[in-house]
Amino acid sequence: MINLLQAASAVAIAAEEPKTISFGELFLSGGWLMWVLLVLGALAVYIFVERFIAIRKASKIDINFMNRIRDFIYEGRMDAATSLCKSTDSPIARMIYKGIERIGRPMTDVQNAIENVANLEISKLENGLPALASISGGAPMIGFLGTVIGLVQAFMSMASAGGSVDMSILAGGMYTAMITTVGGLIVGIPAYFGYNYLTARIEKLVFRMEANSIAFMDILNQPIDKK
Repeated sequence: MINLLQAASAVAIAAEEPKTISFGELFLSGGWLMWVLLVLGALAVYIFVERFIAIRKASKIDINFMNRIRDFIYEGRMDAATSLCKSTDSPIARMIYKGIERIGRPMTDVQNAIENVANLEISKLENGLPALASISGGAPMIGFLGTVIGLVQAFMSMASAGGSVDMSILAGGMYTAMITTVGGLIVGIPAYFGYNYLTARIEKLVFRMEANSIAFMDILNQPIDKK
C-alpha cells in the first residue's frame, strides 16, 4: 500500500513539473512567419555590420590632413595636394580633391563641386539604411500578423469542436500565436536602435565634412585677403 502511495505521489510530482521546450521547437511552433523574421533578422545584422564598418572607415582621417593641404596650396604644390587626397581613402579627402581640381575658377564653382561630391558621399554612406528602418518597423508588424493568424486558427478549432470545448485548444493556439510577436520584437527593436546609431554616426561625419569644406574655402580666400 505504501509503495502504491509513493508511486502515485511520484506521478503527481512529475505531472506538476513544467515541460521544457527547446529553442528549435519554440521557433517551429511559431509557423512559417518565423522564417520570414529569421531572414529579416539576418539581413538587419548584415546591414548594420557592413554600414558600421564603412562609416567607421570613412570617419578615419589624419588630424593634420587640412594643415598639409593648406601648406601645399600656399607653396603652389598642387600636385602634392592632389596626391595626398588620392592616397587618403575618405569622403573628406575626395571632397577636397574635387575642390583642388576647381582652383582657378570662381569660388561658387569650387563650392558647388565640393557640395556635389559631399552629397554623393553621404548617399553612399546611407546605402542600406532605408532597408534597416523598414525592418525595424516591419518586423513587429509581421509578428503581430502571426499572432492574429494564430488566434483565428485557435477560434476556428474551438468552433469545430462544438460543445466539447477544451481550454487547452485555446491556450495552445494563443501560445503559438504569441511566439511570432516575440520574434518580431526581437528583430525589430535591435534594428531600430541600430538604425538610429548609424544615423547619428553619419550626421557626425556630415558635420566634419562641412567643417572641412569651410576650412578649405578659407584657405582659398586667405591669399586673396593678404594682397
